[in-house]
Amino acid sequence: MPRIIESPTIVEAAGNKPKRIEEYVGRINSNHSRVSVARMVSPAGWIEPGQRPKFMEITVVLSGSIHLEHEGGECDVAAGQCVVTQPGEWVRYSTPDAGGAEYIAVCLPAFSPATVHRDA
Repeated sequence: MPRIIESPTIVEAAGNKPKRIEEYVGRINSNHSRVSVARMVSPAGWIEPGQRPKFMEITVVLSGSIHLEHEGGECDVAAGQCVVTQPGEWVRYSTPDAGGAEYIAVCLPAFSPATVHRDA
């Protein structure tokens, strides 16, 4: 039977500035461990610590852009674009542009603080 998720749970974000994470599906809001789906609203100038997660992350940028550093270099992902990172890859996300960014993050398996492996 279909299950309506009435509202997301707000999850605390890592980084130098407050970023809003709205988890719709995942370990916290819906008790799903195989996938998480969250809407992110990130302010201009936000940057998070680097990480080497044990999950694949699919990031769909809805507005603004995100900057992604990775072991092979760096790239910008604009509104309407998507980036996919693989488990075990070192990555660091930021939103350096004025206006910040809004994006959807899908993690397989679901995001967990125990499996994100952030840099010290």
